Amino acid sequence: MRIGKKIKNLRLKKGLTQEELGERTDLSKGYISQIERDLSSPSIETFFDILEVLGCSPRDFFDDKENEQKVIYGEDDQTEYIDEELGYKIQWLVPESNENDMEPILLTLEPNGKFKEFEPSLSETFAFVLKGQVVIKLGKRSYFAKAGDSIYFHASDDHQIMNDFHGVSELLLVATESYL
Repeated sequence: MRIGKKIKNLRLKKGLTQEELGERTDLSKGYISQIERDLSSPSIETFFDILEVLGCSPRDFFDDKENEQKVIYGEDDQTEYIDEELGYKIQWLVPESNENDMEPILLTLEPNGKFKEFEPSLSETFAFVLKGQVVIKLGKRSYFAKAGDSIYFHASDDHQIMNDFHGVSELLLVATESYL
């Protein structure tokens, strides 16, 4: 059985380099590389040491169903929050996405609605305006985007998105995790 690719995927999910995995298992970076490319097979003891560092049991490692990732998310997976005072609705399109590197949401702004104001961070934000028109306040500057426009910015200043349309505005928004 070829195990190298699975070990590499687990290592990457854990955020470890080959060198770091090697240090934690008393193996060389070169040997980890050979295992991941299926050029070398570790002993059972070494294999179990690697899995322990990677936080995976042997049973889970060989259980293909456990390692299957969910790829398609439907309406049943979505959750929403409505802020009537500020006039917006947020729909999280992927469950628990706030724990991932990217957080995709559908943002609906009522007339005169505005999304909450965010403080500066290391996040990056992408949005695509599906309908209406919005204004993005980024620091002391304002930017206007209409249906069909894309928005991309680094969140290094205070920032807020507001409806700048007489009707409802809607946008698909993806923000990266802030690593502050």
